[in-house]
Parts: sequence; structure tokens; C-alpha cells
Amino acid sequence: MQFSLATWNINSVRLRMPIVEKFLDEKQPDILCLQETKCPNELFPVAPFNDRGYLHQAINGQKGYHGVAILSRVPLSGIDRRDPGDVGHARHVSALFDLADKTVRLHNFYVPAGGDEPDVRINPKFAHKLDFIEAMKSVQSGSEPGISSILVGDLNIAPLEHDVWSHKQLLKIVSHTPVETDGLKDVIAVGAWLDLMRQFTPEPEKLYTWWSYRSANWEVANKGRRLDHVWSSPDLGPHLAEVEILKEARGWEKPSDHVPVIARFSF
Repeated sequence: MQFSLATWNINSVRLRMPIVEKFLDEKQPDILCLQETKCPNELFPVAPFNDRGYLHQAINGQKGYHGVAILSRVPLSGIDRRDPGDVGHARHVSALFDLADKTVRLHNFYVPAGGDEPDVRINPKFAHKLDFIEAMKSVQSGSEPGISSILVGDLNIAPLEHDVWSHKQLLKIVSHTPVETDGLKDVIAVGAWLDLMRQFTPEPEKLYTWWSYRSANWEVANKGRRLDHVWSSPDLGPHLAEVEILKEARGWEKPSDHVPVIARFSF
């Protein structure tokens, strides 16, 4: 049995629906997880997904900000939405689905970006980000007996040295500061998660999923960061067949600054 799952910070699902349709038509993942949908639930563009067989949907959105969604060709159940810190942000949704002989809990997260200044004393957004990462420690791969786990999303942290274009130059830049990278590594350790992207492509090879809009020529400069992640419980690791980072999507018409990441499994 073959199974594929994609994650993508789309930066407004309604604005970028043409490239979402292009992606689904070309890659046809079994499940697509979107972040930063910027869309209230009642206005989510369900029709294009239904037309392509993604009839099972778990959506957690709000107007103009944040928002996450799971679009699936396989049935979903046990839908749950969390709001770490009770701040009223739509940044998480999870659901159960069946995969081969397993039941899997799929978590889709959009971690706060954290603003520009990595100092909690003057930047409440950075404090919120660190609190959010701390709260993620309660999301563990073995928390539901007999159920496997996958966690995906835009986690807005590039945790490893080769997840950024320049480790030295970004140590004081939000997304790669030690307090953030150590925090995310702790989430992985406490939750017994496997970093599937790095399982498939170990360091020191560079891995990027995000290129800034501010770069005049993003492809030539190639100053990327790996902000998007795919993790799993240990039992799913041996079934990983491939991880594809669709870099070409950054050059599509009206692109997101993030690109899709596809994990393919074989059972």
C-alpha cells in the first residue's frame, strides 16, 4: 500500500487556490495539510477540494489570520482543535484516519512566527511563540495507546545548523535563535517524535522549505530556511519511502513563500 501526505503554508487559501489546484492535480497526495489559510470556516473554498475527491475535511480558520486545514481522500474522525494559551488563535487541528493496519492521529500546527525581535521583555509575539512551543510538549507520539502519530506544519523554526543558509548569521534572527531551536528539539525528544525529513536526508545536506518575499532573486540567492516539518511516531519511520520538497512551487504564479513538502510511505 502506498500513502502520501503533504504539508504547505499557503498564505491565504482563497488567494492561492489556483496553485493549490495545480499542486493537487499534479501530485495527488492522499491528505493535504494547509497552514495560514486566513479564512473563516464558512468561507473556506471546499468545492475545488470536493471536485478532486478530498471529501473529508477538518478545518480550523479565522478571518484574515492564521488558520489550518486537513483535506483528505480518506475518512477522518476524532477531530480536535487546540488553542495553546487560550489566545483565540486558529493554529491547530488534528484528526484520526486509518492507514494500512494502523489508526493514525494527524496533527497540523501553525506555530506563531514570533515577530522580529527575539526578546520576550520587549516582544510579546516572541513570548507567545516560546509559550506555544512549551505547550507542544504535551502533544506526544505515544499519548493515545495503540494509535500511531504524525505531526506536520509550519513550525516557524529551523532547528538544525543546516536547516538555514547561514547558521552563524542567523543565530540572532527569529526562527533560528538557540532558545527556539533548543525548544523545538525538546518537543521532539519529549514527544518521542521522528524528524522524517532529516531521516530521509541527514545533515549536513541543506534543506529549505521557505524563501523570503524580500529577496529580489530568491532562487539565485537561495537564502532559505527549513520552517516546515513532518514528524511521526517511531513505528512509522521504517515505512517512509520518500520526502519531496517541491522547490519549484516557490516560482509559481503568485506563490506562497513556503513550498509543499510531501512524505510518501509504503506498507
